Amino acid sequence: MRPRTPPSRRTPFRTIPWKPGRRTPVLAALLSLALAAPVAAQAQDSPGAGHRSSPDRQRTVASGHAVRDEGRPRQYEVTGPATARQRSALASTGVAVDEVHGRSVVITADTAQAELVRRLGYRLKPLPAPPGSGTGAGPGTGGRIKDFPPGYTKYHNYAETMAEINTLVARYPSLLSKQVIGKSYEGRDILALKLSKNVAQDENEPEVLFTAHQHAREHLTVEMSLYLLNELTSKYGSDSRITKMLDSREVWIIPDVNPDGGAYDIATGSFRSWRKNRQPNAGSSNVGTDLNRNWDFKWGCCGGSSGSTGSETYRGPAPASAPEVKVVSDFVRGRIIGGRQQIKTAIDFHTYSELVLWPYGYTYSDTAPGMTQDDRDAFATVGRKMAASNGYTPEQSSDLYITDGSIDDWLWGNQKIFAYTFEMFPASASQGGFYPRDTVIARETARNRDAVLQLLENSDCMYRSIGKENQYCKSKAG
Repeated sequence: MRPRTPPSRRTPFRTIPWKPGRRTPVLAALLSLALAAPVAAQAQDSPGAGHRSSPDRQRTVASGHAVRDEGRPRQYEVTGPATARQRSALASTGVAVDEVHGRSVVITADTAQAELVRRLGYRLKPLPAPPGSGTGAGPGTGGRIKDFPPGYTKYHNYAETMAEINTLVARYPSLLSKQVIGKSYEGRDILALKLSKNVAQDENEPEVLFTAHQHAREHLTVEMSLYLLNELTSKYGSDSRITKMLDSREVWIIPDVNPDGGAYDIATGSFRSWRKNRQPNAGSSNVGTDLNRNWDFKWGCCGGSSGSTGSETYRGPAPASAPEVKVVSDFVRGRIIGGRQQIKTAIDFHTYSELVLWPYGYTYSDTAPGMTQDDRDAFATVGRKMAASNGYTPEQSSDLYITDGSIDDWLWGNQKIFAYTFEMFPASASQGGFYPRDTVIARETARNRDAVLQLLENSDCMYRSIGKENQYCKSKAG
């Protein structure tokens, strides 16, 4: 989702951005949205990327492109969309927008969704399949379950992740604790790991939340969680910044929000480019909800998600209808003690595009109900400084395109938690997209070390970043 040109379009630490959608003539924007609405409606419940059992076969569409049919979505480069409003209209067809350039985007779409995009007048260029695709035994293997393909074996599958976590909990019992906060649709444990000096006590300290792997194919985010668990435990007592933070903060890590989708993505030994969870949809053969469109704030409000069960961005039949979203929502609400939310800041890790994003996603406006100018300035100031340390590009989420029902909007809009999304490595599909090789894991997780520590350090008073700590934080404990 990374714009290439012009570089000043966003909200980077380098410059203050121009807001692309705000320069688009109103008539053109309305026309673009009007064109998208009827074709998007045709995709309702089409047997697209969420279909349970469609074979992976080839067919030729009217454009002459040979594309894989419903079994697996694929990526396309779409030439033409240059503004946030145009990209929002494109996303309203039900595709997932993966990457943003100056006048083109990369999308993930199944065959039916690709046709809808063509009907908007855009040309689609099919991109190569993920590097690991086609290397496994495929679905006709008598039900034998595979794992990450060659070149990716250092990634942790669900069982390996749980084993690594158990080892760390046993090694650092005074710093790290584990609790099962709920189950995924298929019954896998969803964990919350707590790190703090006195981990068994619930102290009056600022709390910080890190979540990962809402989208199944974004496996590098699980590695990011494991990196943080290892780094914060092993360096306590020897690294002054880490020691100070664990002495004065309570850190929560939910390492795998979508374990079912992650397992399904690699189950054949070949990447499926799967995004959603694995919850069936009533009245449809399509499977899965996009967890990051299912949160209970501005859910389905603004054209930033899809009502089609076959869409990559299907928002579900109701807010928090996905069990995984409900589990995490309940956990966060459970951190309200004495009427006050103890979690002050958060990062939700995703891939890819190398971005630091902040709310709101549902509106192009910098400020909106529940977001004052001081709130926005604190978000942007800290976001830019984190991005300066990891080399990502910072911006408000809606500078890319409109999203609704996202975790960051819910964490801030519902819970007043300063929540960011980090879109991790790589910068583009040409560098591996959702499936970078395992040789990058150590480098790209450590790349976020300083940014994470910055957030921890700011979590007692985010408004200190704009010089207003006396106004907002002076009388508050922690």
